Amino acid sequence: MSLKEEALGGIVWSFAQQFGTQIISFIVSLVLARILMPSDFGTIAVFGVFMNIGSVLIDGGLTNSLIRTQHPDDADFSTVFYFNLVTSILVYFLLVLVAPWIAIFFNMPELTRIIRVYALSLPIGAFSSVQQTLFTKKMDFKTQLKIQLPSLLIGGTTGIILAYSGFRVWSLVIMALLQTLLSSVQFWFYSSWRPQKIFDKEKFRFHFDFGYKLALSGLIDTIFQNIYTIVIGKIYTAAPLGYYNKANSMQQLPVINISSALNKVTYPLFSKIQEDNIQLRYIYSQIMKIVIFIITPLIVIMGVLGIPLFRFLFTEKWLPAVPYFRILCIAGVLYPIHSYNLNILKTKGRSDLFLKLEIIKKIITVITLLFTYRLGIIGLLWGKVATSFVALFINCHYSGKFLNYSVWDQFKDLAPSVFLSIFMGAFLWVFDTHMMIASRDFIRLFVGSGIGVILYISTAYFIKFDELKLIKDLLIIRK
Repeated sequence: MSLKEEALGGIVWSFAQQFGTQIISFIVSLVLARILMPSDFGTIAVFGVFMNIGSVLIDGGLTNSLIRTQHPDDADFSTVFYFNLVTSILVYFLLVLVAPWIAIFFNMPELTRIIRVYALSLPIGAFSSVQQTLFTKKMDFKTQLKIQLPSLLIGGTTGIILAYSGFRVWSLVIMALLQTLLSSVQFWFYSSWRPQKIFDKEKFRFHFDFGYKLALSGLIDTIFQNIYTIVIGKIYTAAPLGYYNKANSMQQLPVINISSALNKVTYPLFSKIQEDNIQLRYIYSQIMKIVIFIITPLIVIMGVLGIPLFRFLFTEKWLPAVPYFRILCIAGVLYPIHSYNLNILKTKGRSDLFLKLEIIKKIITVITLLFTYRLGIIGLLWGKVATSFVALFINCHYSGKFLNYSVWDQFKDLAPSVFLSIFMGAFLWVFDTHMMIASRDFIRLFVGSGIGVILYISTAYFIKFDELKLIKDLLIIRK
């Protein structure tokens, strides 16, 4: 199998995995949003910050090192396995100890018990992290899909039943814990690899030397990705935080899923051709053009139709989230560009530069927060958009140096899709506000999204966008 066919096969199954799991997760979230209150989602969002931080500390960047290592053996995998497992247990007990202080800081007394139960998912997940890495390294997303679908179905069904039974925020906790447990068990069932009684100090030093910089970068990034959750949770009540959380998760639905699906393929793929800068630049640019071509119009359509979208899916009680959602959509378009540029740095083994850039970008974020936190949640979110643009220039500049692919060259390649999406969005806004405003929400969504997609695709076809040919080639090869 050629590298191109392997990559395309990985992309197809990665998309199937990402969207298959997210469709189920979205349906479950949709049902729960209609049953539970925004404050319940606000409470769980606070603890989600600490869970994400714990996950970064557990991995330590070592699984990323396994993926980029050309010929790892049992000693590599076993060493990383034991490190992850021991670290996860230590992090769990640390969270148990600090839980009361977290609850006091956010003035949410129920957080203490929630943290101590929910944090069990950290050691449970660490128990299968190497098996999952093996599947990712082989770009075997088909098996990962088989594992995740039943876990989500069983966990999601359980969560809905508990929510209907009056368990409120605990339905979210138990659902997440059950999903992690079922996934971990299945990764062991489907994987033939088993840890050996090996902990190689030299192997550990090799992976740790690369991984700890990524871990520090990931830790900083995770804290600052969730800094708005922390600030909103501290200054405001749980309900506004719930609105922000729902707006953010809706914005991420197309952005994170499409870019993450490709991210699982691009990092191992880039690692295989890390020495060939010409091929690396070519594949990188083609992937980016396809992603932006697909993501940008989706985000624009969702933003324009935000009010009927939220009201139809989540009911009237979630409408205060729409202004937050529309602002976050702007930053969402930039996310995949950030992600793939940073993948280039990891592929080139420059975890040191990766860390330095993260520190610089987070200093910018802190300065922005200090100027905007007094302006309310809307002011905070516009600040987030501004810092995202600054971070984009930084990421593109440094990764572009490795590939002779400047910021200007990258923007020239991506600009046609962005400008066409803006044109389509402006037309859709005028059409919806003048022609469809009195229609039912479902009609507005169906007609509006249909017109937006037809206008976008037909204009791209008329102008002869390269992205259409790239997508066509991908589909032909898969057939």
